[in-house]
Amino acid sequence: MKKVLAIIGPTAVGKTALSLELAAKFQGEIISGDSMQVYRGLDIGTAKIMPAERQHIPHYLIDIRNIDERYSVADFVAESRRLIDDISARGGLPMIVGGTGFYLKALLYDMNLGGDHFEQSKQVRNKWHDYATVHGQQALWDQLNEIDPDAACKIPVTNERRVVRALEVYERTGTLFSKQQTTLQPRYDAYVIGLNTDRAKVYERINQRVDQMLSMGLLEEARKLYEAGGEQWQSGKGIGYRELFPYFKDDISKASAIEKIKQDTRHYAKRQLTWFRHQIPVHWYDIIADPTPKEAIGTAVSAWLEK
Repeated sequence: MKKVLAIIGPTAVGKTALSLELAAKFQGEIISGDSMQVYRGLDIGTAKIMPAERQHIPHYLIDIRNIDERYSVADFVAESRRLIDDISARGGLPMIVGGTGFYLKALLYDMNLGGDHFEQSKQVRNKWHDYATVHGQQALWDQLNEIDPDAACKIPVTNERRVVRALEVYERTGTLFSKQQTTLQPRYDAYVIGLNTDRAKVYERINQRVDQMLSMGLLEEARKLYEAGGEQWQSGKGIGYRELFPYFKDDISKASAIEKIKQDTRHYAKRQLTWFRHQIPVHWYDIIADPTPKEAIGTAVSAWLEK
């Protein structure tokens, strides 16, 4: 079984720096698990690692879509599996860094979501995305809530992709999304490193990260996306962009939009941490409060690779 190393955790806890260190030590090649970093031109709001910062370590699934294109979990799984095969064949260590918990779980485990024929589901997915465009995300979520309230209560109204995915699974299989995949078979021998620290410290670092993004030009980047039509696209649903669109329309103040970015980022971090603790086995470390666990991480990864 091929080995895959993953690094997850909320924003601003040191994932990028650790991934570079481990990649250099273990011949790693990095696959971005972030569904927003695939978009060309969305660099600041996605905290994208730029070529000059990559220390000659190969990075994949960055800048592979135009901002008006969709990118699904099906795309991520298919492209990541191909990359894992290629990297492993070269003797390298595939590393998944960052991203959503569902994307990582769908990759590491044999999650069929109604079958491996993801492409056959496009028609169903498009139907529900079109429904949301016409009737709104709340109406879309209400549809799921009627069919599968257990799934709906765990998916935010604004997470259109997850809502559509749950509706798609039910429509294709007749089985509720909340009842799917109670026992999953792993595709890979995976070692998942989770980075976290004290919640107050995480929130403080998130606020600082947003302020840093703004100083780097986030407003200008988001405005370009908005003026290009991003409000209607998947790329415009990302945190750091969607909150600024009402400001560009003069519906809210800039200060309110900025605070909303920070709030949404904090809420997202909390949801992700809760999700990971219940969905995937994770080895947790706090390298913010004490950098010495980095040595323990290296030792643990070495032992795992030697098995």
